[in-house]
Amino acid sequence: MLDIKELRKDPTAFEAKIKTKSPEIDISPILTLDERIRALKTEAEELKSKRNQSSKEIGYRKQKGEDIASFMAEMGALADQIAVRDQESAKLEADIQQMLSVLPNLPMDDIPISPSPKDNVCIKMVGEKPEFSFPFKNHVELNEKLHLFDFPRAAKISGSGWPLYRGLGARLEWALLNYMLDTHRANGFAQIIPPLLVRPETMYGVGQLPKFETQLFKIKDEDYSLYLIPTSEASLNGLHMDEIIEEEHLPLMYTAYTPCFRREAGAAGAQERGLIRTHQFNKVELFCLTTPEDSSRIYDKMIASAEEVLQGLGLHYRSMLLTTGDMSFAAAKTIDIEVWLPGQNRYYEVSSISNCTDFQARRAQIRFRRKNEKAHFVHTLNGSGLATSRLMVALLENNQQPDGSILVPKILHKYLEEEIVAIQPR
Repeated sequence: MLDIKELRKDPTAFEAKIKTKSPEIDISPILTLDERIRALKTEAEELKSKRNQSSKEIGYRKQKGEDIASFMAEMGALADQIAVRDQESAKLEADIQQMLSVLPNLPMDDIPISPSPKDNVCIKMVGEKPEFSFPFKNHVELNEKLHLFDFPRAAKISGSGWPLYRGLGARLEWALLNYMLDTHRANGFAQIIPPLLVRPETMYGVGQLPKFETQLFKIKDEDYSLYLIPTSEASLNGLHMDEIIEEEHLPLMYTAYTPCFRREAGAAGAQERGLIRTHQFNKVELFCLTTPEDSSRIYDKMIASAEEVLQGLGLHYRSMLLTTGDMSFAAAKTIDIEVWLPGQNRYYEVSSISNCTDFQARRAQIRFRRKNEKAHFVHTLNGSGLATSRLMVALLENNQQPDGSILVPKILHKYLEEEIVAIQPR
């Protein structure tokens, strides 16, 4: 959530900046409401001061034995007027918090301004696209003989858009997850196994609610009101909700593997079949809390750890600095790491690493304290380290052989006995 005090300083510049992410936003209703709230509070304070003076006058006249009936009536009237203003300002403050809660985070100054992802800036390119001397296949076609996944049976169980890994496919997925977790632990990230279902307050704190309510899977009945996490960022942001962390304990760097759940599967069209876009996918998350001064250094560390995974797998990838219009709701800066998928003839994101500054911390009330200073909001940073579904596609399509088998990268051999994923019988 954004700080209303920052909005007050220079409303014109504030609105211009926020419109680079969401052009439809108009902050004038917030300013009008803010002015009314401040006027009500000023009136209430003046009335309370008057009441205090009347109270002193009553005490003085009591001591002298004088009649205080008129003063008592005035006190009652003042109390009623104060209550009316306090009640109205409380209601309006709830309204303004609701209005602030749907405003996105402000982009940093170095972010390219554009509404289109076509204007994202390539800041790094590693490796080269593979060249094939044979007609290559996409991962769905490869699976016809490898039998690593079973999409028809997954659909029978849960409907379209849900994955089912089987045999070597399940083991290869598990090898990838273990490799990624080992990499991040070696880089100083502490492993967490968080809940997959979280409270509405947790989703609000991370920035998923109220804006993205319709994109989430949820359980709501007489006993529970919980949401399935779209990413473990939601759970990890909730770890320190409503806490004050001593500065010497920062940075806190976490990694977590969880399944993730999103309603958006299939939204982008038939070309994104198979594992490209599903309702459920596996992801290893990176999440950090730190001071504003250390935020940039930690951001670079997270990017390096995510890239190390891809470099170990020998995959060609590029890093893209996202435009203002392509960034997520909570992000102030985002770099996407995209792998080349031959079967789709395009790059696909496998990691999106964002610095959210104090946006999530303000919503979740996560602060840190320096010695002899008041508490400040932490900066939160998150990123995929990585999402395995598209990573699996990249692994299969980039390492396919003429006979339809797959060469397994050496880095995975200690997690998987096979060096070649060969054609398997059903």
